[in-house]
Amino acid sequence: MVPLQFGLSGIAATIAVFLFAAFKFVAGFVAVLVLGKLVFVPGVERAIASRGLDEAVKSLGSSVANAVVWVAAVAIGFTLAGYGAFLSAFAVFGGAIALAVGFAAQDLLGNFVAGIFILKDKPFEVGDWIEWNGNAGRVEDIDLRVSRVRTFDNERITVPNGDLANNAVTNPVAYETLRQKFVFGIGYDDDIAQATDIVVEKAEEHAEILDDPAPSVRVVELGDSAVGLQSRWWIDEPDRGDFVRVRSEYVTAVKEAFDEAGIDMPYVHRQLTGSVEVIESVADE
Repeated sequence: MVPLQFGLSGIAATIAVFLFAAFKFVAGFVAVLVLGKLVFVPGVERAIASRGLDEAVKSLGSSVANAVVWVAAVAIGFTLAGYGAFLSAFAVFGGAIALAVGFAAQDLLGNFVAGIFILKDKPFEVGDWIEWNGNAGRVEDIDLRVSRVRTFDNERITVPNGDLANNAVTNPVAYETLRQKFVFGIGYDDDIAQATDIVVEKAEEHAEILDDPAPSVRVVELGDSAVGLQSRWWIDEPDRGDFVRVRSEYVTAVKEAFDEAGIDMPYVHRQLTGSVEVIESVADE
């Protein structure tokens, strides 16, 4: 009977130790979790909101803060329960796994980080017209991994954020005004001053071309068959549709005025000279 009693008392002691450790784990886990949910997470959300960052960044910050709280709660719980060595071994194993995953998904992680910087720095926003690597379109959506752009041919391009963050991106609508340029070619025998007056006059007559800054014309090239006059003008609140339409209307008006004034807009003429020799041979029978 004595060994039996000793065995029962030992089991009871073991259970008591386990229950006490479990109690300490639960107490530490709940305390850290509640404190983190009530203090840490709201503090992170307020800090992000005070910087005026995008909603996607706010959501990401909140998710990361919640993840930190859960990890900290588990770590504190295991430490209070006396399983610090187990926690250290698990941390080493988890670090090795994270390193392997990081190497395997470095492009994915790079796009993710690039998305965070795009949302933070705001080189462009949803609705902006952008140009990059020979492509152009209007931004429809900025996600943490990719951005979606609708081209002017009504096609959707899904662009990894790394491509937009690591390469030059032109944003023509970033400011309130936009300058446009066009080179008109006139003949060498035509009056440059008269042609310049017509180019400036048609720009001033267009309702959507700004008077300030005023339109200007410069001689920029002496080509093989024409003198190049570059016109520069500004439009307000630029948009891709306005950019194309105003340019078309203005160039058309100048062309018609040149025709009325007898100003030539020559194009390159190429004349082929030489002779063709025809050799006729008869095969031997």
